[in-house]
Amino acid sequence: MEPSLVTGLYGEVSGLPAPVSAHSDLVRGSRLRYSQQWTLIADSNHHKSIRTVLLPGPCAPVAGELVSAISPIRGQRAVVRETSGHQLLEIWNHHGLRKCLNLTALKKHGRVYEDVQFGCLSWSECEKKLLYVAEKNKNTHDGESAWRKDRSVYCEDWGEALNNKSVPVIFVLNLQNGSVSELQGVPPDVSPGQALWAPGSQSVVFVGWYHEPFRLGLRFCSNRRSAIFKLDLDGNCECVSGSDLSVSCPRLSPDGSTIVYLQGRVFGPHNQCLSLQQLDLRSRKTSTLLEVVNRPLTGEFAGVYEALPPCCWSADSQRVVFSSARRNWKDLYMVDRQSNKVTSLSDSLPDLSKVFGSWKLLTVQKDLMVVCCSSPNTPPTLQPIMTFDLHWTVLDVTPPPEEDNTHYSGLDFGAVLVKPTRRLHETKIPLVVFIHGGPHSQFQLSGTAPQLDWLSSASLCLWDVSLNYRGSTGFGQDSILSLIGNIGTQDVKDVQRAVLTALQSDITLDPKRLAVIGGSHGGFLSCHLVGQYPEFYRACAARNPVINAATLLGTSDIVDWRYSSVGLQYSYDQIPTAEALTAMLEKSPITHAAQIKAPVLLMLGGKDRRVSPHQGLELYKALKSRASPVRLLWFPEDGHSLSRVDTQADCFLNTVLWLHQHL
Repeated sequence: MEPSLVTGLYGEVSGLPAPVSAHSDLVRGSRLRYSQQWTLIADSNHHKSIRTVLLPGPCAPVAGELVSAISPIRGQRAVVRETSGHQLLEIWNHHGLRKCLNLTALKKHGRVYEDVQFGCLSWSECEKKLLYVAEKNKNTHDGESAWRKDRSVYCEDWGEALNNKSVPVIFVLNLQNGSVSELQGVPPDVSPGQALWAPGSQSVVFVGWYHEPFRLGLRFCSNRRSAIFKLDLDGNCECVSGSDLSVSCPRLSPDGSTIVYLQGRVFGPHNQCLSLQQLDLRSRKTSTLLEVVNRPLTGEFAGVYEALPPCCWSADSQRVVFSSARRNWKDLYMVDRQSNKVTSLSDSLPDLSKVFGSWKLLTVQKDLMVVCCSSPNTPPTLQPIMTFDLHWTVLDVTPPPEEDNTHYSGLDFGAVLVKPTRRLHETKIPLVVFIHGGPHSQFQLSGTAPQLDWLSSASLCLWDVSLNYRGSTGFGQDSILSLIGNIGTQDVKDVQRAVLTALQSDITLDPKRLAVIGGSHGGFLSCHLVGQYPEFYRACAARNPVINAATLLGTSDIVDWRYSSVGLQYSYDQIPTAEALTAMLEKSPITHAAQIKAPVLLMLGGKDRRVSPHQGLELYKALKSRASPVRLLWFPEDGHSLSRVDTQADCFLNTVLWLHQHL
C-alpha cells in the first residue's frame, strides 16, 4: 500500500474515458484549412531540375492560423493564431514551439490584420524582429474618460469584408526581449499595409492608401489612390512612387536591389489592367517593366489583372513570374528584366496546357515554382488526382455590327460551354447561363466556383455556359473601358448573343428550357435578362443583385463606381443630380420588373455593404405586387460574397432545387 502506487493506480483508473453523450457529426458546417508536406528530390547534377516527387505526407489541420511567414535563414515559422478570443504570435522551429506571445494581453494594439489588402508578416534579415500590421488602439493616448466621451462617434472603415478595419498601424516585435513598438512617421492621411523590410532591416517599405476626405471600399478595387513609401526606424518617411496612382503588391528581389509592384489608375473601372513597375532602391528611379495592354493580339499576353504572389522572383533577380488572365484562361508568365520580354510558361508545356485551363502560381523558391492547376473538370491540385465527368468547350463570340461599340470597335468576348460527357436520356437538354459579377472580373477555366454549379448541372442533366462579356478582365484594357457608360445594354446583349451562339453550337440544347444565374453585377444582368427577354428564360437565381443603381447610390461602400459605371466622372465632393440619378435608374433592372415572367430566386446577405440587401427587397416587392413567382432567402450574418459555409450550402441546395423545379 505504498502511497505513490495507490495514487498511481487512481490516476490510471480515473483516466479511463467514460462516454457521456453522442452525436453524429456528418456536416461540420465550417471551413477547414490544413497543411500538407511534399518532398521533392532534385537532380544531383542540376539542382533546379526535379528528379522525383515523393508521396505527400498526411494532412494536418491548421487551427486558428491567421497569417504565417518562414524566416529567410533558419527556416523558423512565425504564426499569428486566434484562440479563445486571444491573438497569439508563435515561433516554431524544428525542435517545436520556441516562443509564444499573447498579443491581445499586451494591449499595444487591436486585432492583427490578416486580410490580403493590408495584412503582412515579415522577418528581418537577422531574424530578431517581425513586422506586422494591426488596428490602432482607440484609447492609446486619450485615456479612458476621452474614450467614453467619443465611443459613439462614427468611425470609418474600409468597407465590405473589412469591417472594423479603420486605422492600420505598422508594429515591430523584438523577439529577443518580447517588446512590441509602433513605427512612427507614417503620414497622417495614409493607411499603411503590405509592409516588408528593406535591405539591412533599418527601414520598411509599405503601401499607403490615402483615406482623406473619407474611405472608400477597398475589397476587389484596384483603383484606390495609394503610393509606395519607405520609412526608417527613426520615423523618416518618403514617398518613392507617384502619388496620384493606385499601387499594390511590393515584392523585393533576392539581391535586395529592386522592388517590383503593380500600378493602375485612380477611379474609373474598379478592376483594371495594371502595369508592372520596378523601383531601383539605390538610384530611387522607377521604370516600367510591363505596360498596360489595351488590345492584346490573338494568343498573346493580355496584361496583368491580379495580385503578385508573395514570392515571385527568380534566384538571380532577373526574372519575375506571375499568373494572369488571358481571355478565358489563367496562364503562367515570366518577364525578363533585361529585355522586357514576356514568356508564357504554361504554353511551353503543350500536353498540360491542353488539360488545364488555369495555372495559379503559389510561390517560387530557388527557381522551383509551385503551381496550382485546374480546369472545369479537374479540381485545384498540385498534381492531377481526379477528374469529373464533364467536357468543356471555349466559345469565341463576335458581336454583330449593330451591337459593336463605336468607341472601341472590333472587340470580341468569350464563353465556356460545359456539359456531361455521358450520354443523356433526354433528346433536348436544358441550359443554365452563369454570369460573373464585378463587372470587371472573369470566369476562368478553373476548378473553383462556379464549378460546384457545373457539378450539379452534370448530376441534374443540365448544360451550362459561363460568360465573359465585354468588360471582363483578360481581354485588354479597351474591353474593360468599353463597358463604362454601357451597363445594362452592352453587357446584356453580350450575354444574350453568347447564349444564342451556344444554342446554335449544339442542337441537343433545349431553347425552351433556359435559366440564368449570377451574383452582384451578375445578378444585375440576370434580372435584366429575364426583364428584357421575358419569353426567353424559364428561371432566374440572383445573389445580392444590383436592382436600382439610383437608390443604391447612398448605401454602397464604392459610391465612385455608381457614377463611373454609367459614364459619369466622380469626385469626393460629388452631390447627386437629377440627371445622374435618372441615368442610374434607366440602366437598372427595376425598369423592366413589370415584364418579368420567369420565377426569380433571390439570395441576400443582411450585412452586405457593397450592394445593400434592400436592392433585392425592392425587386421582391415589385414582383410580389404583381403576383409573379419569387422566393427570397435572407442570410442576416453574411455579406456581399455570401461566403459563410452554411450560407453556401443553403444557396447551393436552393438553387439546384429551383432549377429542378422550373426546368
